[in-house]
Amino acid sequence: MADEEAKKVVLDKSDFLNWYNDVVDVSFLCDKRYPIKGMNVWTPYGWKIMQLMDASIRRECDATGHQEVCFPLLIPKTEFQKEADHIKGFDSEVFWVTKGGNNELDIPLLLRPTSETAMYPIFSLWVRSHNDLPLKTYQIVNVFRYETKMTRAFIRVREIHFFEAHTCHKDAEDAEMQIREDCAIMDRVARDLCLPYILTRRPDWDKFAGAVYTIGVDTLLPSRRTLQLGSIHQYHENFARPYDIKYEGSDKQHHYAHQTTYGMSERMVGAVIGVHGDNKGLILPPAIAPFQFVIIPIPAKGKLEQVMDGARALEKELIALGHRVHLDARDVRPGSKHYDWEIKGVPVRIELGPRDLENGTLVFARRDLSTKRTVKRADLKEEALKELKDIEGELLSRAKAIIDDGIRRASTVEEAKEHLSKGWDGIIQTGWCTDMDCAAEMEKALDKAFLGYPLKDVASGELLFSDGQCMICGKPTKDVVYLGRSY
Repeated sequence: MADEEAKKVVLDKSDFLNWYNDVVDVSFLCDKRYPIKGMNVWTPYGWKIMQLMDASIRRECDATGHQEVCFPLLIPKTEFQKEADHIKGFDSEVFWVTKGGNNELDIPLLLRPTSETAMYPIFSLWVRSHNDLPLKTYQIVNVFRYETKMTRAFIRVREIHFFEAHTCHKDAEDAEMQIREDCAIMDRVARDLCLPYILTRRPDWDKFAGAVYTIGVDTLLPSRRTLQLGSIHQYHENFARPYDIKYEGSDKQHHYAHQTTYGMSERMVGAVIGVHGDNKGLILPPAIAPFQFVIIPIPAKGKLEQVMDGARALEKELIALGHRVHLDARDVRPGSKHYDWEIKGVPVRIELGPRDLENGTLVFARRDLSTKRTVKRADLKEEALKELKDIEGELLSRAKAIIDDGIRRASTVEEAKEHLSKGWDGIIQTGWCTDMDCAAEMEKALDKAFLGYPLKDVASGELLFSDGQCMICGKPTKDVVYLGRSY
C-alpha cells in the first residue's frame, strides 16, 4: 500500500479482525490481488519475516539431527488412498490434477495437502534395518488445501507455507521421545517469536486424520480467541502398515516402524501480527525483524554530508556487530520516515543529527514502548544488544499477560457463564467425565469448542490432572479440559 493510502487508515485493535486486515495491508506483508482466492503474493518485507522464522526452525531441527529433504508437489491418487482415515480427513480439501496437456491422466494427481502420502512410499525404500533408525527428516514447502471459508492473510489461505517434520522409530517409546523433542523445538522457536502458547492433546474427534493422538500448539490473541501455530502427531504404526515401512531388527525379525510428524505454518506470521501489533501497526520481535535497527539521519542546513557520513559509519558498525540494519536515506522528512517504520514494526529507530555527532551520542527510539533515550556512541555494542534483549522481554511479558487473563477455571456451567457475562470471552478450564453427551452439552451451553486436554509442561509431556467434577453431570474426575473459540 502506498504511503499516502496508509496514512488514511485509522487502526483500531478493539475491532480485531478489521484491525488485522488493515495492518497486513498498510505494512504490505503480502499482496492479496493475485487472481486466485486465498493464494497471496509474499512481498519482500513479508517474505523476509517468513524466511527468518524458517531459519529459526532450520537451526533447531538441524541441531537435533533432522535432515532437510524436498519431496515432489504432486501425489498419485493411488498413494493418497492407502490410509483410510487420512483420505477421509482430506478428501474434500484437495486440489486435483486430471490432465497432462490435452491428455487425461491414467492416475489422477493431487497437490499435497500434507506430505505423508508423498513421503512414505519412499520411506519404505529408505528404511530397511534397525541401523536406519531413527529416520528424522523435515521439509519447508507449500501445501494446498481447498479452503471454503472466508480467507484471511496468513491465517486461513489455500496455498500455505508449511514446515513439516516426519520421523520413523524402532518402537513406541522412541517415538514418544521424539514427541518430547518436538515440544522442546517448539518452545525454542516460540521464544524467537516472543509468543507463549498452550499445548493441548486434542480430543479424539479433533485429532489429525490417521493419528493415534494429536498435540495442538495454540497461542491466544488479544481477542481471546486461539490461533493454532502448529501440531504434533503420534502415528504408531498407522501409516507404516499401509505403506509397508518395515525394518529388520537386531532380533532378525521384521517390525513396522513407529512414526511421528510435527507441523507449523505461516500462521506464525499471523500470530506475531495479532499478539504484538498495536494501533500504530506491526511490532516485530528482534529475532524475526527484517531490520532490527533503522538509522534515520536528522539533517541540518550545511551539515547534510557530515550527518550522512556519520550515519553510514554507524550502519557499517552495526552490520559488523551482526545486526540487520537499514539506513533510510530517502529525501523525505524525518517524521514521514518515523511513521513508515512504525507501521512496519522495526524494533529500534536510531536518530542521528549534528548535535549527536558533536556530543558523541545517539537517540534510540523503541517501537514497543514508543520511548526514546540517548546513549553514548562509544557504548553502541552493549547498548544495541541490551535494547534488543529488553524488547524481547517486554513483548514476551505482554503476550504472557494475554494468556494469563485468557484462561479461567469454572466447575459449573453457571460459574463459566458468570465469567462470560462480564465481557470476558476467553478459555474456560473445567473438569470432564469423558462422556460424549456431556462434551456436547458443554459446547452448546458455553458456545465454545473443545480445545483438548492441557499438557502439564513441555518437558514431561504429561497431561494436567486435577481433582474436580464434570461441569455437566457433576461426577468426580481428574480430567481437565479447555474450551474456547478459535480462528
